[in-house]
Amino acid sequence: MSASYVQIDPKDNIIVAITPLEKGLKTQVAGKEVVLKEDIKQKHKYALNNFEVGDQIYMYGVLIGKATKPIQEGCAITIDNVKHASAAFQDTKEAYSWSAPDVSKFEGRTFNGYHREDGKVGTANYWLVIPLTFCENRNVDVLEGALSEKLGYQTKKDFAVNTDALIEQYKAGASNDAILNTPIITTKEEMTKNRLFPNVDGIKFLKHDGGCGGIRQDSEVLCQLLAGYIANPNVAGATIFSLGCQNAQISMLQNAIKAIAPNNTKPVHYLEQQQSSSERALIEEAVKHTFLGLVEANKLERKPAPLSKLVLGLECGGSDGFSGISANPALGYASDLLVGLGGSPVLAEFPELNGVEQELINRCKTEEDAKKFSGLMRAYSAAAVAVGSGFENNPSPGNIKDGLITDAMKSAGAAKKGGTSPVVEVLDYAEQVTKPGLNLLCTPGNDVESTTGLVGSGCNVVVFTTGLGTPTGNPVAPVLKMSSNTNLYERMNDIIDINAGTVITGEDTIESMGEKILDHIIKVASGEVPSKAVLHGNNDFIPWKRGVSL
Repeated sequence: MSASYVQIDPKDNIIVAITPLEKGLKTQVAGKEVVLKEDIKQKHKYALNNFEVGDQIYMYGVLIGKATKPIQEGCAITIDNVKHASAAFQDTKEAYSWSAPDVSKFEGRTFNGYHREDGKVGTANYWLVIPLTFCENRNVDVLEGALSEKLGYQTKKDFAVNTDALIEQYKAGASNDAILNTPIITTKEEMTKNRLFPNVDGIKFLKHDGGCGGIRQDSEVLCQLLAGYIANPNVAGATIFSLGCQNAQISMLQNAIKAIAPNNTKPVHYLEQQQSSSERALIEEAVKHTFLGLVEANKLERKPAPLSKLVLGLECGGSDGFSGISANPALGYASDLLVGLGGSPVLAEFPELNGVEQELINRCKTEEDAKKFSGLMRAYSAAAVAVGSGFENNPSPGNIKDGLITDAMKSAGAAKKGGTSPVVEVLDYAEQVTKPGLNLLCTPGNDVESTTGLVGSGCNVVVFTTGLGTPTGNPVAPVLKMSSNTNLYERMNDIIDINAGTVITGEDTIESMGEKILDHIIKVASGEVPSKAVLHGNNDFIPWKRGVSL
């Protein structure tokens, strides 16, 4: 890209500043000379022509706002002179054709994954410990304390403290100097080497604040989400804690598992505290069942699998003015490559598809899915309005500061993650991915809630684009963070996996960057390269509550 400013689409009447632009600069766009009348910040936009109040403003070729004040050409586009506006959409689709990109570089490629009996393939191998209600979170903590460090799994810190060594020294009558010179710190690397079960990547504890209170539908959806986590190919089995009297009953979870995985053979152990003789007995039983589950899970080894077994979550958060022109379209190209190889990318965050609905409706392969998508979008928008908000309130202060001043502008860039392939199925929250090709999944725009939903619907790896930086991860699926700009990559290299800023500087094209992304996904899916979120233990898990609290 390497230019100092760019028009993204020929229809656009605002121009993006790739570098800071000074007042007085003469710019040439689409055969027209525009002299800047003020400084334009990097990632922000300036007017290509004069706007009167109410005039429509376009970026990415779609309506993203309307002028609230007269704006002269060469002046900055800001929240003070533009308000959110998005195009209307119909429930019916128009004709759409698509040509898959050249996938010859990846034909025959495989990744080494964990093959499950249902035909799915995991990119990791975890055991889950799940409370059905927040009342059981303490017991989950006790189980974590009893198992994680002892079995050589990552703690919430970069190291573990071996206090037992000091106790042994004391009992042996060691001197103070001997105790002071006793090594008691175990690093992550040492813990990994000392794992009792080398083929099990970890035990994940999915604590949450749901399962009771709220409305019954929240507990039903929670059980559907948890069933999706148990069915996820990255999971070997689960230990379930129930209090007994909560809304989210064991039977509700069992029915949810049967609905999405009727032939499930994964071990799931249910423990109900109100039926147990004591808390001590409950914990003892949980530890023993979990230990034996790990013994079985450890028997599974990584084996080659076709790339068609990848279910790729497409996520963004902390977006900036470059996200829609570097990281997101590059991920979109990787998504198209995966579709061409028979895989299943999943585009979520419905509030961030506002303004591009008609394009996605047109891309739906069936009228049924087109109507389902439009219905979900209208219902979501109405629900936001009902509580005194709306999609126009979606951009965060960080988004606005870095150039994304309306929801439609943010959405048009965010939707680029989905590439250009047809939509094979539209899914509501917690519904499962079953078809190869691009899927749309209804989730919030909130980073963690959306990522939680993607993995609950079957994603075995997630790529998360960001322009501002975020440590977000997931307990079950590796989350790869990709920066939209090189400055962010260099500043936060400890949490960013891939740098798409090379698209901005001209070192990469969208296509070459997309190929690099897919290549990195394959390495992570094979266990060759860990994601930064996994290394740091970012196990963020927030189920989406859609109702009021009762």
